[in-house]
Amino acid sequence: MTRKDPGSSIWFSLAIDGESLGYFNGCEGLSTQVEVEQRQEGGNNGFVWQLPTRVTYSNIRLTRPLTPDTAKVAKWISSVQTGIQRPTAQISALRADGSLVARWGLIDVLPVSWQGPSLDPGSASVANEVLEIAHHGFTD
Repeated sequence: MTRKDPGSSIWFSLAIDGESLGYFNGCEGLSTQVEVEQRQEGGNNGFVWQLPTRVTYSNIRLTRPLTPDTAKVAKWISSVQTGIQRPTAQISALRADGSLVARWGLIDVLPVSWQGPSLDPGSASVANEVLEIAHHGFTD
């Protein structure tokens, strides 16, 4: 049995309604928070009730060096101008050999920002792009 190192070169793929938007080398914001309302019960001094109220989801930021897949991202963002359709998405974390580490399904995805690379001929840095997406929750 071969041991798979969980810390080795993870990269991410993004698909919107089954159509691949390519691979990214950074992904942050896969998080959720449950807001809690505290209620005190008369005569019960042992604890305070913690009642869940609202669930919020963070925006997700995906980063990568500039690739030909940038055109697919631009097309998806431009589609918002003709009417908002909130598709499902899938983010997959993959090892360097392409094997799946984890997968997250997202409901009602919306592109909220895209940042293109800074093209400076005096700089030797990699031209990166950042895509930020909002969603309404996780699914299978």
